[in-house]
Amino acid sequence: MEIIHNNSAGIDIGSRNIYISPGYSEVKVFGTFTGDFRAAASYLIEKGTQTIAMEATGSYWVILYDILVEHGFDVWLVDGRQTRQVPGRKTDVKDCQWIQQLHSYGLLNRCFVAQGELKEVRGYQRLREDHLRSASMHINHMQKAMIEMNIRLPEVLDQIQGASGISIIHAILEGERDPHRLLSLCHGSILKKKSAEILAALEGFYTERGLFALRQAYQAYQFYQMQIRECDAALNDILCKINQDKDHREAGPRKPVRHHKPQIDELGRHMLDLFGGRDATVLPGITDYSWLQIYSETGTDLERWPSEKHFTSWLGLSPGQNHSGKANKRPKKKGRPNAGQIFRLLAQSLLKSKKISFGAFGRRLKGRKGPMIAIKAVARKIAVQYWRLMVKGQEFVDQGVANYEAVMIKQKEKYLKKLALELNLQVIDPK
Repeated sequence: MEIIHNNSAGIDIGSRNIYISPGYSEVKVFGTFTGDFRAAASYLIEKGTQTIAMEATGSYWVILYDILVEHGFDVWLVDGRQTRQVPGRKTDVKDCQWIQQLHSYGLLNRCFVAQGELKEVRGYQRLREDHLRSASMHINHMQKAMIEMNIRLPEVLDQIQGASGISIIHAILEGERDPHRLLSLCHGSILKKKSAEILAALEGFYTERGLFALRQAYQAYQFYQMQIRECDAALNDILCKINQDKDHREAGPRKPVRHHKPQIDELGRHMLDLFGGRDATVLPGITDYSWLQIYSETGTDLERWPSEKHFTSWLGLSPGQNHSGKANKRPKKKGRPNAGQIFRLLAQSLLKSKKISFGAFGRRLKGRKGPMIAIKAVARKIAVQYWRLMVKGQEFVDQGVANYEAVMIKQKEKYLKKLALELNLQVIDPK
């Protein structure tokens, strides 16, 4: 094979040592302290290295990547699964030599690495999502503690972490036991519909152990809510910093964010400023918050993916191929990019929609091939439209279920006429 990348090097990264192969039999070992990373960069400069390939191993690669880029190297971060195709004895020394050899022949694909302000946005957003998951765990703890005291609030309230539920839990921890006084803390709309049910549910059997568990879970939940608000403040600051020199646009009416809405001033305007006025919320299922999530993972420059197929493949949403002779197996892919998961969540919500064509398409596919394939297919459709909107500026307007069903009826009529022709039958229009 022809060498494509001359003066290349391969690096295998571990928690204690990094192994560097500068293109020949010699392998150099360095530690993982910052001084060792700078010494490794100086060593590669001495060897005349221009391009480097390294595996994305946990979080160990982050600082080394930044230091190497700072020294002017063309650094390729690659998926470790690309370098594990040949069986044999495995050592760290052989790994770095194998990475260097694959990179020199151009057999590795570069991962997308966020840089600059996008890296900050991604860090704050991912940290916010971690806090949301931790907070949901403590919501379950509060529910368990109440059920153990036979306070059946989770059965009558859709969300105990709502304003009414949190007010009742706070009052219980402050010593209130009267169901009528606890009921008075609920929102007016709940009082009109569920007063009798909530009154019966609040007649609990209080125990010291249950109250202790409820207090612990409530305090932990409030702590993570504070952490989430701090992440929102950090996101608001960095978005203001990014857009300070841009022309501000009027956002107009925005889609409501039903769950986990960030406390960011004029989030819709910030997103429109970032993308030069192109509004992703015209796509079904995408709100300003889900748009922020997608932006934190993909950035604003979607032209780095040459086509919509490259984009959906990177997201892990393209249909896989695993043919061998006559067998057509379904490959099991390991690992899913965060951006792909965001589109999957959007697709999952659209499957329940009765007014959007993507939902009708997903339900039709779900009946034939199951929910997982349907979610993936709908997610791919959303991702394709997102790429087209951001790269080509094509406006997308959902035509609704009626248009989709009309197309399906035409396809069925065409198939029926073809089948009738094969069976020597005649299709008669009742009109």
